[in-house]
Amino acid sequence: MFNFDITKGRSGISALLASLAIVISGATFSGAVLAQPSGAAVSSTAEAPAAAAPVAPAAAELHAAKPAASESTDNPYGIEALWKGSDAVAKTVLLLLLIMSVGSWYVIIVKLLEQSKIGRQAKKTTSSFWTAGSVQQGAENLESSSPFRFIAEAGIEATKKHDGLLQHVGFNDWVTLSIQRAIERIQSRLQGGLAFLATVGSTAPFVGLFGTVWGIYHALTAIGVAGQASIDKVAGPVGEALIMTAIGLAVAVPAVLGYNWLVRRNKGVLDDVRAFGSDLHSVILASASKA
Repeated sequence: MFNFDITKGRSGISALLASLAIVISGATFSGAVLAQPSGAAVSSTAEAPAAAAPVAPAAAELHAAKPAASESTDNPYGIEALWKGSDAVAKTVLLLLLIMSVGSWYVIIVKLLEQSKIGRQAKKTTSSFWTAGSVQQGAENLESSSPFRFIAEAGIEATKKHDGLLQHVGFNDWVTLSIQRAIERIQSRLQGGLAFLATVGSTAPFVGLFGTVWGIYHALTAIGVAGQASIDKVAGPVGEALIMTAIGLAVAVPAVLGYNWLVRRNKGVLDDVRAFGSDLHSVILASASKA
């Protein structure tokens, strides 16, 4: 793509120069005819229209060549030109950065929606769970996908399965372990995807840097083949290198910011979950002592 655009630009310039040569030659020929003696006035008058005839097409060609030259000056070093003119290695780097970017934004959006949903469920828990007559009724009032219902059911299940070898474990310790395991599973689910954001944030700049190095390598190769460091030989590869660097940074920055933001929001969500588990533990122990 790079060589094609340069060739097209040169053909437009050549057409422009040819048109100018025709105009200059036509004007010279007309001047020569007008400079002839008066005896040849009749013949010069007859030849003047014939000499003027090439001038009009030359002017038309001049005006027609200008749009072609302006069209050929479109940016040949954009992302589209980079994709069409790059080799398999550069395309692989671009695809890898694209996958990283799409994956990062997907994780950020999904985790934000998940955290917001848990926040709403935490508010509903205050009004629907603690006002119930028993832990079982309170758990049934919660949504089936609520992590608070998952913790409540874990606590209820612990009270029903405290038999056999588990009887050697104190009831208090057994309930504590069951609720703690449920909280840890919720914490593990909330942290899902954050490792991907951390990986993208730390590796995307280096992936872009690899594309930069590859572009510089192409620039040096073009210089070596041409034998001179002309701008038309190095502009494309150097532009490719700069674009790779910019894309790598554009992928890494949102991933790092999203990771830090989600970690902070996860802390607030887990505080609500742990507080619910602690209160549930106290309620179960109180209910068991009354029974």
